[in-house]
Amino acid sequence: MNAPNNIRSISSHDFALLGLHSMAYLRSVTMDGTDGYGIFTADGTQVAFAPTRALAEAAVREYELEPVSVH
Repeated sequence: MNAPNNIRSISSHDFALLGLHSMAYLRSVTMDGTDGYGIFTADGTQVAFAPTRALAEAAVREYELEPVSVH
């Protein structure tokens, strides 16, 4: 992806790809009745679930990504 000259003109597709290979988003979720943390790619795809935030962060860092919280 080429960096746009004006961030206000970035396409929705390019916006979704920002950070795709450098960060993962963590958000509290409930999966099959169990509370925990979902791990999501920059485009919003859930790729994993962890029962604790510490485990979610460790999983993300294992793949050399930076965990980012979503509120």
